[in-house]
Amino acid sequence: MKIIKVWNDNPSDRQLQEIVNELEMGSIMIYPTDTLYAIGCDALNVKAIDRICKLKGINPDKTNLSIICSDLSQVSEYARYDNQSFRLLKDNTPGPFTFLLKSTSSLPKAFKGRKIVGVRIPDCATIRAIVDLLGRPILTTTIEYTDDDYAINVDLIAEAYDNKVDFIIDGGDGDTEPSTVIDCTLDDPEIVREGKGKLK
Repeated sequence: MKIIKVWNDNPSDRQLQEIVNELEMGSIMIYPTDTLYAIGCDALNVKAIDRICKLKGINPDKTNLSIICSDLSQVSEYARYDNQSFRLLKDNTPGPFTFLLKSTSSLPKAFKGRKIVGVRIPDCATIRAIVDLLGRPILTTTIEYTDDDYAINVDLIAEAYDNKVDFIIDGGDGDTEPSTVIDCTLDDPEIVREGKGKLK
């Protein structure tokens, strides 16, 4: 399995182009975020989404899928939000939060089954730069592990996912605390999972 080492959350232009080329071909990857390492692919590539759903045992009709966007402008292409939710996103991104929003028709059928999409703008320059160069969001779902070492150590993550993903971006040690999830589809936004980070 290919491992792409990124130093100090600052990928080179060559590395970014290599990663984006892989994603455009339908590859799936493991990559760093500001919380756990995650599995991802081009969020508009239906075949790649299917691969990840099968890998994780996800039924998109019953589970909200999440995407990573590079900024709020990109979020508005794929999700709808009111003024209250916009302020919440503006004040807390980039950061370790997942915001549940109503999806738009720009997302593939896999997302529309639920009409809700989780949106992240992580405090991780590497993945935001990848999304920015790709020009569309990344589907994101956290890795699974039974021992904390397999969430933190990239070599162990690579061992666990050998032959299951196409490449790994090594951004150093991972974390074991997930993002805080906020449901913004309600009249008043509500925290549905406490995780890393505190809302402003």
